[in-house]
Amino acid sequence: MSTARWLLHVDLDQFIAAVEILRHPELRGRPVVVGGRGDPTERGVVSTASYEAREYGVHSGLPLRTAARLCPSAVFLPVDREAYDAASVEVMAALRETGAVVEVFGWDEAFLAIDSDDPEAAALDVQARVLARTRLMCTVGIGENKLQAKLATGFGKPAGIFRLSSANWFELLGDLPPDALWGIGSRTARKLAEAGIATVRQLADADPAVMAQLFGPTIGPGLVRMGGGLGSTSVTSEPRIARSRSREVTFQQDLTDRDVARRELASLARRLGSEVVADPPVARVVLKIRYAPFVTTTHRAALKPPTSDVELIEQAALDAFDRFVSDRPVRLLGVRVEFVR
Repeated sequence: MSTARWLLHVDLDQFIAAVEILRHPELRGRPVVVGGRGDPTERGVVSTASYEAREYGVHSGLPLRTAARLCPSAVFLPVDREAYDAASVEVMAALRETGAVVEVFGWDEAFLAIDSDDPEAAALDVQARVLARTRLMCTVGIGENKLQAKLATGFGKPAGIFRLSSANWFELLGDLPPDALWGIGSRTARKLAEAGIATVRQLADADPAVMAQLFGPTIGPGLVRMGGGLGSTSVTSEPRIARSRSREVTFQQDLTDRDVARRELASLARRLGSEVVADPPVARVVLKIRYAPFVTTTHRAALKPPTSDVELIEQAALDAFDRFVSDRPVRLLGVRVEFVR
């Protein structure tokens, strides 16, 4: 008798908040918000919020000041990347102890490939191992491919196990809008709606040739496959190679002097450039600028030929600044470098 192959998606529940609550047990059950320097009177955004805080509408990416207005009783804590890195290492070690192929997908996510006729039992084993080693709870999604497993996690949260497969795909997702699928954003959903595709089922039934005309020969048919619940089954233990790296800074007071903003950008670009000298050559530099009160724009500058030279990376960021940035007050500056692939 052959054994079925399943993919598990392991997602730590409220990971950053959970790590902080382990360090501060007195906060258990209280709304906890982690972001910036932990001061909601300062500019900054929420990195994560505990489930108790989320009940008030607090979520990742929300300005800290807004989070404080929504949930005045919340406890605000500063971001501690070293603590989260250390916890993540322990989580991934626990997953590798299962003997499965583990593909790390971020701080708090991973895919596992297992051969089993009882994937729920394997998922329970994963949860037990993670809890025993780290005292952290996780949700496990089970699927025939990465798409199904990733979406299954959403049905299982918090701390549950859920199986999503071709058997129940349309029952659960068929009538939902296409952007319910992992990998379909609002812009693609709008374009699909303009083409008369408003549900996952309609996406699955779409003509691949027509979709190729609308979205291109690769993306178009790929969207149809996604609508039908098809996705990648490849899981690799090889470390993920970053496609880009970035740095950004939010200023507590708007920068109203263009020269000051330019100097801040130069310093930011130099720091980032010095961090990527051992990475693949940089093909593009992307400048991110947020004007007051909250208008964000991005501008790209190609590096020809690609380079790891810190001075050239800095100059590309400054060239983009000089070409595109207005004299409006600056709230945030960011630089991203995209590597040759």
